[in-house]
Amino acid sequence: MSLSSRHLLGLYGVPKEDIQLILDTATTFREVLERPIKKVPTLQGKTIVNLFYENSTRTRISFELAQKRLSADTVNFSTSTSSAKKGESFKDTVRNIEAMKVDMIVVRHQSAGVPYFLTRISKANIINAGDGLHEHPTQALLDMYSIREKFGTLKGLNVCIVGDIAHSRVAMSNIFGLKTMGANVSVCGPSTMIPFGIEDLGVKVCKNIDEAIKNNDVLNVLRIQLERDAGSRIPSVREYHNFFGITSERLEKNNKNILILHPGPINRGVELSSEVADGPYQIILDQVTNGVAVRMAVLYLLGTMN
Repeated sequence: MSLSSRHLLGLYGVPKEDIQLILDTATTFREVLERPIKKVPTLQGKTIVNLFYENSTRTRISFELAQKRLSADTVNFSTSTSSAKKGESFKDTVRNIEAMKVDMIVVRHQSAGVPYFLTRISKANIINAGDGLHEHPTQALLDMYSIREKFGTLKGLNVCIVGDIAHSRVAMSNIFGLKTMGANVSVCGPSTMIPFGIEDLGVKVCKNIDEAIKNNDVLNVLRIQLERDAGSRIPSVREYHNFFGITSERLEKNNKNILILHPGPINRGVELSSEVADGPYQIILDQVTNGVAVRMAVLYLLGTMN
């Protein structure tokens, strides 16, 4: 069984069978990560370039570890040490890299649509590691994997995405993926952070965090992206925390069985209190571990298609 596309550009329009296959394959690789020797020869001889035009810690390390666990040869590209600094165009950079006979490209870029553009100028398999405000498909897949690991299914679960939906590519990929897998999805946050017309995607909008906690099985809490001007959409981070911050008092009062996810990095005292960030409701570090397994699954399924 194989995926229906040789690229992973986003989760919009990706069939349920593809998502199911990635999540099931990730289960196998999750077991590999528990072995004393956490490595398999599956992608031996394949060369993968990590083309990161935007800063990232956990996503880049997670992809790089996944590639090494699959025995692929890995090359990391950073704009600060590349010819991009000398004015070389993105297209020329990619064509030069491809001339070195690479098999796959993992790309993160501040502009939406760059992964799709890459499919037009490159023969390599392309994986989107986050493009602008568009999508971040592997983050959504690892979120779905982590939820399924806890509940055994995604179908019928009530999942609320909380926070800065307007600036979040993680939110978009989660909405597309979770809806495809049969979850009931809602969003919660200040009106200034909820995109106009988001209900057209089949999600409900909730503006009261206590109601969101009460009515859902899972909260996927997003980071307030102050570096993307999110601060201009709220009076202050203190006020945001007072109205939408997740605290243990709120969880104890409204829903003691809820599961908390966060894609990181956490703004402690803003989206989550430290007590919640380190407490029994959250699975944040499980998400990080599962991220390696999910990315191994994506790399394996795409890398063995050709």
